Amino acid sequence: MMKLLVRAVVLSLPLLLAACSENPPKEDNYSTITPNQFITANYKAADTLMQQLNGKLLAGKPLIMATVVNIDALEQTTTLGRLVSEQISTRLAQGGLSMLEMKLRNSVYLKRNQGELMLTREIGEVANSHNAQAIVVGSYAETSDMVFINIKVIQPNTNFVLAGTDYVLAKEAIVRSMLQRN
Repeated sequence: MMKLLVRAVVLSLPLLLAACSENPPKEDNYSTITPNQFITANYKAADTLMQQLNGKLLAGKPLIMATVVNIDALEQTTTLGRLVSEQISTRLAQGGLSMLEMKLRNSVYLKRNQGELMLTREIGEVANSHNAQAIVVGSYAETSDMVFINIKVIQPNTNFVLAGTDYVLAKEAIVRSMLQRN
């Protein structure tokens, strides 16, 4: 009887191992992650800007992305403002625009924990020194349950707005956490 039991276990062992190896656990793959409202809204805003800019820009001349700032304190931003800037810049680059990465330039003053803040008086100077044809600027305003975001593409030598868009984010937990001041 014991021999029969051992023989059954030995014979069924390859079947058990094969069944386990047929469905190996899937590794996390970023392509399977669905974007949340934050990424989707920022990419849609960038897509809107690109549509409006169609035919208004010169090929090969870069754009600069300024840090999106708090509308009530233009010298301040948060993780939300910095990340909105990063995602919009990324999406514009994906769309074929030449985006100048300011974090790699040592000639731009980076305020600690703020990012590439771009005040009006500095726009023309920075754009000229980097041969930029336009600067993407933005601001956000908070309410108790929403964040209103405004993004514009400005021609630095004339201050004309070439493109602009507004959108709103629900102040869900992720957005709320990014609004905390460092």
